[in-house]
Amino acid sequence: MHVRVQACGGPGATGDDPGQGRGVDARQAVAQLGGVATHADLLTMVTRHTVASGFAAGQIIRLARGRYGLVEASQQRRRAVAVSGTLSHLSAAQHHGWAVKHPPEQAWVTVPRNRKVSRVTQAQVALTYADLREDEVVDGVTAPLRTVLDCARKLPFDEALSVADSALRDGDVTSTELREAAARTRGRGAREARKVAAHADGRAANPFESVLRAIVIESGVLDVVPQHPVPTRTMIFHPDLVDVRRRIAIEADSWAWHHDQHTHGRDCVR
Repeated sequence: MHVRVQACGGPGATGDDPGQGRGVDARQAVAQLGGVATHADLLTMVTRHTVASGFAAGQIIRLARGRYGLVEASQQRRRAVAVSGTLSHLSAAQHHGWAVKHPPEQAWVTVPRNRKVSRVTQAQVALTYADLREDEVVDGVTAPLRTVLDCARKLPFDEALSVADSALRDGDVTSTELREAAARTRGRGAREARKVAAHADGRAANPFESVLRAIVIESGVLDVVPQHPVPTRTMIFHPDLVDVRRRIAIEADSWAWHHDQHTHGRDCVR
């Protein structure tokens, strides 16, 4: 059985008619791709000229060779420094170069539990209180493992799973260390952290797929894995999600990943 989900919005979806670059600038393209995007992914949505223009205009920043992020990421780090805090949660995930369901609008900042923070500052940032160990902070930002656990404890399951999948996909965290760290977690959000650690999978291609998998997991109906190989007579396909025992494949598509009618139709045939 094959199930297909056509998206008209959300992560990885433009909601526009197909057509490269139609009504989308470089910043919007990066945001729709999870706040982080490779040059190749951007070219499925906009033209090379749009990418170059967006970079020159300061709409997007270059995180590494062939990899772009939102200018807000650097602004949020400066905000954390301004309040003498540590960049954390979604802002730290963005700093580490991970794709997320929705890029954060405010800087997520963690300060020590005994810190007194003005109401003005509290209104300017997404503030959390925690006493971080020295090994949990790298250059003013929560370390990758701490970042994944913070998101798992604080965010809705689909958002947290997107972060964890991305961290695993980029190789910044391993499944083993994530599960072991989650098992040691105590207090508020510990159960949620263990749930995310149990389901995190670096095979998920992007936050769009991670969110879909979270929905399926929470439904409790299917037992799915991402990108499981499905052989046919001529080739091997890797659907977004597969319930191997029930022989069900689920695909979720959006115009963000299909720059014209032909490529979208080709995947429908697939």
